[in-house]
Amino acid sequence: MHALSELRKLKGKFDMYTIRKKRGFFMETMFIGTWWALVPPLLAIILALVTKEVYSSLFIGVAAGALLYTGFRPWDSFVAFFDIMKNSINLNILIFDVLLGMIIVLLSKSGGSAAYGNWAGKKIKSKRSALLATTGLGILIFVDDYFNCLTVGSVMRPVTDRYKVSRAKLAYIIDATAAPVCIIAPVSSWAAAVNSYVPTDAGISGFQLFLRTIPYNLYAILTIAMVLYISITGFDFGLMKKHEENAAKGDLFTSGAEEFEQVKKEEISPKGRVTDLILPVLVLIFSAIGAMIYTGFLGGATDIVAAFANCDAETSLIFATLLTVFFMLALYIPRRIITFKSYMDSLVEGFKMMIPAVTILVFAWTLKGMGDALQIGDFVGNLVKSDTSASVIIPAIMYVIAVFLSFSTGTSWGTFAILVPIATAMFPGGNNLEMMIISVAAVLAGAVCGDHVSPISDTTVMSSAGAQSNHINHVTTQMQYAAIVAVICILGYIIAGLVQIWWIALGLSLAILFVVLTFMRKYVEGKTKKVELDD
Repeated sequence: MHALSELRKLKGKFDMYTIRKKRGFFMETMFIGTWWALVPPLLAIILALVTKEVYSSLFIGVAAGALLYTGFRPWDSFVAFFDIMKNSINLNILIFDVLLGMIIVLLSKSGGSAAYGNWAGKKIKSKRSALLATTGLGILIFVDDYFNCLTVGSVMRPVTDRYKVSRAKLAYIIDATAAPVCIIAPVSSWAAAVNSYVPTDAGISGFQLFLRTIPYNLYAILTIAMVLYISITGFDFGLMKKHEENAAKGDLFTSGAEEFEQVKKEEISPKGRVTDLILPVLVLIFSAIGAMIYTGFLGGATDIVAAFANCDAETSLIFATLLTVFFMLALYIPRRIITFKSYMDSLVEGFKMMIPAVTILVFAWTLKGMGDALQIGDFVGNLVKSDTSASVIIPAIMYVIAVFLSFSTGTSWGTFAILVPIATAMFPGGNNLEMMIISVAAVLAGAVCGDHVSPISDTTVMSSAGAQSNHINHVTTQMQYAAIVAVICILGYIIAGLVQIWWIALGLSLAILFVVLTFMRKYVEGKTKKVELDD
């Protein structure tokens, strides 16, 4: 998640709760700062996976958190519920979502998406090529994960639909090339966040530390490698295999298609060209990068690297989407691609399209805010500090804890803020620098892993929205794929702690991944052939 998760900002978010406590409105309860703080997010996640219904599950999780926070006093819980919701909402991201929804609708109405689909259909000759093109675009848009999720989805959806790629598979590729790419890109909003969490007394600058964690970021690299393997070989397993079989028969959704019916009913201009899609996307990309650099220099940066480290990513994204909306007005209206009324209607239609994502985001942010009010970070931080006896396995321990915390809270950035200072504090003054780098890398990898599979993560929600896939379908299919990489990373960090040489740890981890995937592929293919022979 983005800046909402930064502890420095969160300290100011909940000043009103301190005031309320001083006035006797809320009393300190026995549940704050204890393992009870884990109950609301875990309850929401379990309910979502069991019931396949995310809205009520998140609501129940937040309500349970409010009851714990106020000591089960009904009226106080009611007030706390809405106070925390109000202060947890990131309005910048909601504005960005709505504007990007408008852009997606305009791209469709103008015929640009259809034209691109027709053009790509001539250039892309197979399902494999469509999957690789989607993966390549996901890797190319490394500046920001939100931007990545919605842009890749809107551009590649017509192409993957043509080759009968299920929406769950598309959502997985989008999600697996969003945060994992951003966390190993030196020029990204994620690199800037990590840079800001490294203490000044760590013995190495934040940016230098980030650069040296890249080859040790096993989850990010192995996830991208797995996406490439699956795209090239066409191997699928578990629930994803069922979705792909349904897509081959013409059912791209398996379930949840009704959420996106309004998009299918849009009138598409026959005058649209490929440039009507490419030019707005290019304007969006370059204006976002330019705005990030500009806001970074406004913040006191003296070079481009520092500018990205100090940029205002959210304001930059809003500027880029707003500029793109006006650019599309100038591009479409004079050529009568669409009418001005249709252009203005697209704002409302884009908002409607984003309602499922916005609703989940609001509840997920509120659940995160409830966790902060219950001091979940302090509880986990104290737990980590109390168990660091075996230095060789510290990276593996930090990785597992980061996965758990990020999965429970739905935020990788919040996990960075809690665990990166702890990881650096274990090696004061740069003592055993390589082990500190490995430990920080393990935190970053674990945070991305937990965020990747969490149903309440905003990146996961954005990926569902970008692919126009039912959210629970995306979560349940992706979780099985991510679990393989997650387990291998534990072995990888044990190896890294033993050898402390990045190319050995990374090489062995990649080798294990490819051996496991190849074995699974042979097993699934053999089982499928046996079933066909029996029939």
